[in-house]
Amino acid sequence: MADGTNDDASTATDRIRRKARTARDEVEGRIHEVEERIHDIEARAREMDARIEKRVGRNLPKALLFGLILGFSLLFSLIFVTELFMLFGAALVVFTSYELASALRFAGRDVPRIPVVIAAVGVIAPAYYFGAAGLWWAFLAGAALVTVWRLVEQLRPSLRNDPAVSLPTDLAAGIFVLAYVALLGGFAVVMTASPGGEWWTLAYLIIVICIDIGAYASGLSFGKTPMAPRISPKKTWEGFAGAVAVALLAGVLLAIFMLGEAWWVGLILAGAMIITATVGDLTESLVKRDLGIKDISTWLPGHGGFLDRLDSILPSTVAAYLVYLAFGAA
Repeated sequence: MADGTNDDASTATDRIRRKARTARDEVEGRIHEVEERIHDIEARAREMDARIEKRVGRNLPKALLFGLILGFSLLFSLIFVTELFMLFGAALVVFTSYELASALRFAGRDVPRIPVVIAAVGVIAPAYYFGAAGLWWAFLAGAALVTVWRLVEQLRPSLRNDPAVSLPTDLAAGIFVLAYVALLGGFAVVMTASPGGEWWTLAYLIIVICIDIGAYASGLSFGKTPMAPRISPKKTWEGFAGAVAVALLAGVLLAIFMLGEAWWVGLILAGAMIITATVGDLTESLVKRDLGIKDISTWLPGHGGFLDRLDSILPSTVAAYLVYLAFGAA
């Protein structure tokens, strides 16, 4: 009797163990299936990122992340405390002028980086407190500093006797960095410090960003006809058409609802931004092509360098300031 009871108990225990093993095997199987699905999704995501990066030349998730960080920092400085825009602008010109000077040095131009950075950041406060006149005087003083520094460097025997050194080319390259980064960017500081100018600064930046997004989305979806294949093969006329459409719409909406201007003022502002942003983008591509590099630097993951993100913004600053003087400052 006891043996029968023990057999029944043993059988029940075996059944429980088998069920437990079966349940465990099922759970492990499902976990394995989930892991395989996750790996498959990750592989597809990496493949998609690779295709997008090959198509547009950037890592999109990283580009979006750092773009949002920079965008919110800029937005805060413009809307809440405009004096903070000086710090934001100073940080941008420091990094941008340093990386462009470094890229030029890599290409054989002896551009002194220390005076370039000092001169670039030196235009911010005069531009904010003394307007366009302060910006111009600060730029000229910075150009003089870079020139004198480079002339003193030339007194060194290693440079004086080096046949590969071209002093006029080096001087022109140093002044080019200041003009391209500090002078053009300084007009954004001048406009921000002007009455109501912070809203015009924000408006033109939004339009330039819309141009970039419109060109990217339209070019990625429909791009077939290269705009300037020898300068920038990825830019297409289809992308340009998308940029125009988005920019004009953004310009009209911003003029009416943010700037308090007539709708046609938005068209003028957007039209100017389309021209200058496109020219700026192509100009930077031409500079990189001449230097034989893909990105000015690798400081911003997914973006390249600061100049790679400011190439459309810098030349647009002057045009936006002129439109502001014509309509916003009246």
